[in-house]
Amino acid sequence: MKKDLLSFTDWSAKDLNALLQLAITIKNNPADYRQALAGKSIVALFEKPSLRTRVSFDIGINKLGGHLVYLDSQSNKLVGREDVKDMGNNLACWADAIVARVFAHATLEELASAAKVPVINALCDMYHPCQAMADYLTLTERFGDLTKVKLAYIGDGNNVTHSLMIVGVTLGCEVVVVTPPGYEVDPAIVTLAQQKAEQNGGKLVISNDIEAAHGANALYTDTWISMGDDTPLETIKQAFGKYKIDEAMMQSTGAQYVMHCQPAHRDLEISGSLIDSEQSVLMQQAENRMHAQNAILVHLLGGAA
Repeated sequence: MKKDLLSFTDWSAKDLNALLQLAITIKNNPADYRQALAGKSIVALFEKPSLRTRVSFDIGINKLGGHLVYLDSQSNKLVGREDVKDMGNNLACWADAIVARVFAHATLEELASAAKVPVINALCDMYHPCQAMADYLTLTERFGDLTKVKLAYIGDGNNVTHSLMIVGVTLGCEVVVVTPPGYEVDPAIVTLAQQKAEQNGGKLVISNDIEAAHGANALYTDTWISMGDDTPLETIKQAFGKYKIDEAMMQSTGAQYVMHCQPAHRDLEISGSLIDSEQSVLMQQAENRMHAQNAILVHLLGGAA
């Protein structure tokens, strides 16, 4: 029976830990997985432009011996061009999996319900599961035991934040989310993450106060202006100004590392000098996108070493 990856909301701590270990194994033993996807073809559907997601999937699939077919919709929605159900059914006739980067989570759900092959969420309005897996792979490499890690996300409550919360508390981390008033995360996701924290020994803190980030091992931020957002920059600066991550915030919180899923706006949500510093793990996160995604593909498609 095929399995999709749309959000990680239905994954157990055991399954997430196994996926992390698989990512570490594939990263450290690439030669053993050169034929893991031999004979497999994966279709990538992209409604949104991409650098890291597109390139990391393409090169990663090639390293596993598979073949990627990239389809973009010229930054237009897939919905309306053709019924998503028909699209999923057609692609499943030829492809072994579908990777989709879409505007709406509902599009992914419809695609997954129609396609008889695994569907992987490469980003939607609600979740970014591949990014979260890469981030916790990075934290595992830096700290080892994730149950002893406190990660503080500071900035806009968005799809990345949702996935960081869900995956983090399921793995037993303490996840702190600090947002400006009016830019909080989805309340339904908070409720779900709190339940998962209680079940798995994690901890979730939601706040508007940067003081909540004190004692964090790592600080994490994302762009304050999401793709397609036409909010005036000055309005954004007024709301987010004190939430910028810089050297002073790193020192005051005691954080050892800074994280960002990129693209980053230097000297807006994060100082450029901090990006280039030894405290930055941004490039490690970027590299780990490929290894995390490769582990997801091998797991869902049954690839063997």
